[in-house]
Amino acid sequence: MTVTNPPATDSDNRKVVKKVTIAGGIGSFVEWYDYGIYGLLVPTLAIVFAPGNGSSGGIMLTYVGFLISFLVRPFGGVISGYLGDKLGRKTLLAFLLLMISGSTAAIGMIPSFETIGWAAPILLICMRMIQGFSAGGEASGAMSFVGEYADDDKRGRTTCWLPMGSFAALLAGSLISSAIIQLLGQDVLESWAWRIPFLLAVPMGLVGFYIRNRLEDTPRFQALREAKVVERNPLKVALTSKRHLKAIAMTIALPALNGPGYYILFVYMPTYLKKEQGFSQLQGLLVTAVSLVAILVAIPYAARLSDRIGRKPVLLYSALAMGLASYPCFQMISTGNLGTAALAGIILAALFAGHAGVIQVQLVELFPTNVRYSAYSIGFNITTVVFGGSAPLVMNWLIGLTGDKSIPAYAVILTAIITALTALKLVETAGRPLQDT
Repeated sequence: MTVTNPPATDSDNRKVVKKVTIAGGIGSFVEWYDYGIYGLLVPTLAIVFAPGNGSSGGIMLTYVGFLISFLVRPFGGVISGYLGDKLGRKTLLAFLLLMISGSTAAIGMIPSFETIGWAAPILLICMRMIQGFSAGGEASGAMSFVGEYADDDKRGRTTCWLPMGSFAALLAGSLISSAIIQLLGQDVLESWAWRIPFLLAVPMGLVGFYIRNRLEDTPRFQALREAKVVERNPLKVALTSKRHLKAIAMTIALPALNGPGYYILFVYMPTYLKKEQGFSQLQGLLVTAVSLVAILVAIPYAARLSDRIGRKPVLLYSALAMGLASYPCFQMISTGNLGTAALAGIILAALFAGHAGVIQVQLVELFPTNVRYSAYSIGFNITTVVFGGSAPLVMNWLIGLTGDKSIPAYAVILTAIITALTALKLVETAGRPLQDT
C-alpha cells in the first residue's frame, strides 16, 4: 500500500510541510548541540573529570565516555524504532529530546574529579549512556518523520534541514566555547565556565519539546493506523524479511563515510588540532567553526542537486572526492598555519556536504513506512558505532602508537572507498513515492 501525499500546490499542505521542516531542523539542532558539545570540549573535560590534568590518559578516558554512548545507541535505536513504528513518531521524538537535554544539563552539574574522585567520570559515563540511548532513536526517527511529510520531488531539499540543524548545533557549540575562552580565558573555562554550554541544554530542550509536541503524526503513519495495518512487531518483520535485511545491510555500508566525515572532521578536530598539531584550543574551535559554516552553505545545494539528478551520483562523487582530497588536506593542516588549516577544513567540509546532505534521505527511501523507523535505526546505529563512535578513541590510540598524524586521513579514505562501492549498487529512489508496506 502507498499513501499519496496531497499535491505540492495545495496551500495547506505546503504550510504543514514547512512547519514540520522547521520543527525538524530545530529539534535536530537541540539534540545534536547536546550530543556534540561533549566532543568539542574533550580537552577541558579530560582536565575536569580525569586524573592527570589533561594528560593523554585523561583524554583517552574521556573518549571512552564518547565511545560508550555510541555502544548504547543501537539499544536506543531498536527500542525507539519498535515504539515509533508501533505507536507513532511524534510523542516518542519529543520524549527523546527531553532525555538528552536532561542528561546534558546533568553533565554540567557533576562535581570534578578533584572533588569526588572516580565518582566524577562514572557519573559522566552514565549521563553519556542516556545521551547515547536518546541519540540512537533521534536521527532515524526525525528523518522518517520529516521524510514522510515531504513531497516526493522535494524530499531532498526538505529533509536537508535536519543535517543542517546538527551542523548548526556544532557551530553554536564551537562559537559558545570560543566566546567563553575569549571573554573569560582558558583557566576560567577549565575551572567552571565549561559548565555553561551544558546548562544551556535546559532552555533549548524545553523549546524543542514544545515545538515537537505540537505536531501531528505523519499522514502515512496515520493512514496505516486507520487501515489497521500497523505491524504488531515491526522489529521482527524487519529482521525476518530478505528485502528488509538487504536494505539494512545497505544502511550499514553506504554511510561508512558518515562516521569519519562527521566525528573526525567536526567533533574530534579541535582535540586533534590542539594535541597533535600544536594549535591552541581556541584556534582548533575556530578552524572547526569555519568548516561548519562551509558545510552549512553547501548542504542545500547538494540536496537540491540530488532531487534533480538523483541520490546515487551525488553520494558516489562526494565519496570519491573525499577519498582523493583527504590526505592532501591533512597535510595542509599539518603545516601549523591557521589559515592553511582553515582552508583545508573548508575544502573537506564542502566535499563532505554531498554525503551529509543526502545520505539520510537516501536511507529513508530504502524502507516502507511500516518498518522504516525500526529498520533504519538498526542499520544506521550499527554503522555509527563501527565507523563513527570509535573514531576519536581509535584515532587518538593509533596516532600515539604509530606517531603518524595522517591516521585520520587514512580513515576517511578507507570509508570513502566503502561508501563509493556501495553507492554503485544503489537503485535510484529520488522523486519516487515512498512505499508504506
